[in-house]
Amino acid sequence: MSIVLPLLVDGLAEAALIFFVAVGLTLVFSVLRILNVAHGSFYSIGAYVAVLLGTWVIGRGYAPALTFLSMLLAAALVAVVLGPAIERSFVRWTYGRPEAVQILVTFALFLIFEDLQKLAFGVQPYSQDAPMQLLGVSSIAGVVYLNYSIALIVLAVAVAAGLRLLLARTRFGKLVTAVVADREVAQTLGINTERVFVSAFTLGVFLAALGGALASATSGVAPGLGAEAIVLGFAVAAIGGLGQIEGALLAAVIVGISRVVAIYFMPELQPVAPYLVMLTVLLVRPFGLFGSPAMRRL
Repeated sequence: MSIVLPLLVDGLAEAALIFFVAVGLTLVFSVLRILNVAHGSFYSIGAYVAVLLGTWVIGRGYAPALTFLSMLLAAALVAVVLGPAIERSFVRWTYGRPEAVQILVTFALFLIFEDLQKLAFGVQPYSQDAPMQLLGVSSIAGVVYLNYSIALIVLAVAVAAGLRLLLARTRFGKLVTAVVADREVAQTLGINTERVFVSAFTLGVFLAALGGALASATSGVAPGLGAEAIVLGFAVAAIGGLGQIEGALLAAVIVGISRVVAIYFMPELQPVAPYLVMLTVLLVRPFGLFGSPAMRRL
């Protein structure tokens, strides 16, 4: 247990941060049917904004507990400012176009955001760990754990459950389900599909930015964070099955644990561990763990 328990907790904490990126990516894909490469930029921008707001809170002498609120506020600001603007100006233009066009457009956005972040924040790493320090540590079976890591795990499970309830029990969820099932029929029934698209895209941006904000307290933020996030997000989405929330959660757990196990026992394999898992799963289940083939409508 002295080995298994730390591996499990560290792996689940890693999975929680990956999940926020992957679930936003898979939500956007399920509704808008685009693979948004720029999704990783929202993760890194959320991290930068959270660090700046947290540093401002501490610098002003306010209670360190307010840094938790600053992380949530950072994610909300990124979503409100960038979500509708990006969907209406760039993403909407790609609807119905070939997948290659969608990827090229969103990849161009990703490159633009990466350069803008370097211009705005420089290339030096930023960090602000007040939330992690505030929660302290706990001892379980003689092993010391960061309470912040445990809180990340609980929050990820709560977000997954909340998203499922949102889609299954609310009016917005029913509208999303109708649009996903058949956009033309939904429009015929009077559903404002453009509003649904904006809302779903903005929610996806919020989830990615929230993941970055939460990660900033543990690892800080530096150039390249967005690229790492989107690559892991795509791997998790592919393993779980594109468009599957539960699949994203399970795949994030698998990838998180695989990375931690590699770090513990074979560090040289840590960078490729998630992709070895992805390759293995896709060889057996080409549509992912929860995915299934679907007919293309003409």
